[in-house]
Amino acid sequence: MQLTAQDLKLIEKYNRPGPRYTSYPPANHFRECENAGPLLKSLGEETSPLSLYFHLPFCETLCWFCGCNMITSLDKGRADDYLDLLEKELALYKPLIAGEREAVQLHFGGGTPNFFGAAQIDRLAGLIDRHFEFSADAEKSVELDPRRLTAPQVEAFARMGITRASFGVQDCDPDVQKAIHRIQPQSVNIEAMELLRGNGFDSINLDLIYGLPKQTPESFNRTIDDVLSLKPDRFAVFNYAHVPWMAPAQKILERIGLPDAEAKLQLLKLCIERLTEAGYVYIGMDHFALPSDELVVAQQEGSLQRNFQGYSTRAGVEICGFGISSISQGANGFRQNVKDLEGYRARVENGIIPVAKGYELTAEDKLRADVIMRLMCDMALDFDAMSEKWSIDFRSHFSAALEQLETFVDDGLLSWTAAGCEVTEHGRLFIRNLAMCFDAYLESPSESRYSRTV
Repeated sequence: MQLTAQDLKLIEKYNRPGPRYTSYPPANHFRECENAGPLLKSLGEETSPLSLYFHLPFCETLCWFCGCNMITSLDKGRADDYLDLLEKELALYKPLIAGEREAVQLHFGGGTPNFFGAAQIDRLAGLIDRHFEFSADAEKSVELDPRRLTAPQVEAFARMGITRASFGVQDCDPDVQKAIHRIQPQSVNIEAMELLRGNGFDSINLDLIYGLPKQTPESFNRTIDDVLSLKPDRFAVFNYAHVPWMAPAQKILERIGLPDAEAKLQLLKLCIERLTEAGYVYIGMDHFALPSDELVVAQQEGSLQRNFQGYSTRAGVEICGFGISSISQGANGFRQNVKDLEGYRARVENGIIPVAKGYELTAEDKLRADVIMRLMCDMALDFDAMSEKWSIDFRSHFSAALEQLETFVDDGLLSWTAAGCEVTEHGRLFIRNLAMCFDAYLESPSESRYSRTV
């Protein structure tokens, strides 16, 4: 699929730094938090279900593209020490959470959760089960590194009731893998897939990244051939986020050479074309799923959600994050744990909730968060429905945003409808830019603390 002259003009026009909107306001607006009390009240006052997230930060090696908060180590004993700290944090939270609240989601991210050995995974399961009751249909998932995945680890996660997994492929081309410091032959991906399927994992997501050094349409086309042969249930195809001020190792990739915005969009369009031809539904932004997948069903029903883990089907949950840098989301705000391990240790060992930053939502924040989420999930907005839901005149309240959207209509990225507006097929490529029209915190188009939208 070749880019047209109009595509190139749109890239030049809209390729600017912008949030991914896994939260609103984005996490860079969180403030230093001396008193976490107001942000913790919802734990005891609300009755909504809980979604639990555990950040397991250790990796054996550093992938040079990575922007996650991780700790490189070969010492597996550090996992036992970290479990000691998690146990203390869970004990601090236990008295704050209303006893009748069930957990409906559990997710392990990192880092590399399978840095932990089978016995350590079993210990973690025991810690969690002592503090939380899960609903019968709870969704439990884990992020994995297939290069270091063993049968005992998979069996331990399965004993915990985990049936969903996500693992990074990024790119199958040897030259790209060498450039990003992540050697992962296709045979490793095949073995990981067989191991997970053989242990009852019925939903597997593969991550790809476009915009990496050495990538070309020809090489990426071969990568797509390889990953399609694995028959995953979902794909997450991420735009490489170049944020060297947060992840200094990314400067190595600058020296190797990164594709420009035109090349990146060519790779994305290729991916969209190949995956949709293979029967996957393009949900939006960076997610694809088989037609029977619950994400697709939720989008069709208008109930799809978006949060720190990306797209989700569970609405009305309170997200509780544990471990360093984890983010929690309650009815009235966000809170984020300290990012460094020693700071985390100092707090939990002294009986202090390890929250470092937070944000209390205003009524306007909640309104705009809902508008942005519905736009990114539904690829459309119903102005009258939003007016009724929020007791406002949507067209009047968001007159400035609607005026900004006129430019996108002129460029064929959005269309006005009787109900409101709808994102065009081409407009999905620029969904972050569309959402930015409703962001009250974007002071300048030159804000550089975000990755670029293309």
